[in-house]
Amino acid sequence: MQRICILSLWVCSCLMIGFGVPSARAEIHELRISMGFGMHYLPLYIVEHERLIEKHAAAAGLGEVKVNWSVIDGGNVINDAMLAGALDVASIGVPGFLNLWDKARGNSRIEIVGLSAVGAGSLYLNTRNPKVKNLADFTESDRIAVPGIKTSFAAVVLQMAAAQAFGIENYAKLDPLTVSLPHPEALAAMLSGKTEIDSHFTSPPFSFIELDHPEIHRVINTADLFGNLTIILAYTTQAFYTANPILAKAIIDAIDEADTFIARDKRAAAEIYRDLAKVKPPEEELLRVLNDQDLRYSTVPNGAMKYADFMSRAGTLRGRPQSWRDLFVPLIHGLPGS
Repeated sequence: MQRICILSLWVCSCLMIGFGVPSARAEIHELRISMGFGMHYLPLYIVEHERLIEKHAAAAGLGEVKVNWSVIDGGNVINDAMLAGALDVASIGVPGFLNLWDKARGNSRIEIVGLSAVGAGSLYLNTRNPKVKNLADFTESDRIAVPGIKTSFAAVVLQMAAAQAFGIENYAKLDPLTVSLPHPEALAAMLSGKTEIDSHFTSPPFSFIELDHPEIHRVINTADLFGNLTIILAYTTQAFYTANPILAKAIIDAIDEADTFIARDKRAAAEIYRDLAKVKPPEEELLRVLNDQDLRYSTVPNGAMKYADFMSRAGTLRGRPQSWRDLFVPLIHGLPGS
């Protein structure tokens, strides 16, 4: 009997693959999720440490769910992992999400949808070059580290800043200066001053650590240019969401609880970040970051349409969504997003 059951399961699996039926339901008790480097991902660090997805999944009647976490940085790398089927849920900068959303629309196998916002705040463009006071001062000899060329959050927001400074037709003016490098490695390069990297478009705590160095100064703060926007969001495939709406809600509820945790006890949140992060600043440094007025944690998407508007005008987005709700699951449509 056991052999017959195994054979039947194998035949069903082959049929599912052959006819393109989504297999996300099979993942309902083993979830693969990614996060990246930096304090904008803090709610996900809390979710992992406190096992909040497991908690909310169990409360929803799903039983035991095993959650496997990966740390992946750079929009193109994250999206490639999702397309390869290596992830069920990914966290990414909003522009990287929009790129894949645009390319995957209409393809039932890879179509994606946002689950919730994760972190909002600002990025700093820092430099070691004393001659650089604004974007117009960068020359061909400068090199700006970003997590991923053209598709990472930092890369696209650099384009937004360039468009604001030089006109939309020159939005890619600084792209030739960018170098793909994860934030921890870029931080090390900036502090050492011994590589070609003399500038870094980065998030906290890396941005704060760099500015404590006497030879590094800030060129721009994205909050000054664009206001307080969601930087990181969590997304999944439409097929996974359709097959696992209860687990999807458990993930959103887990992030929401993590936001409450951070607001209630920043010191405990800082300790958890230090436990899990690759770069471990002193606790007081993390508290300084957490008290920054630009840093906010909420599941409410804020400013998604600002990114979409820019990317549409620049021609990097083929189809502009009509509303932020076009990008996210119905579970959060009642929130005051934008």
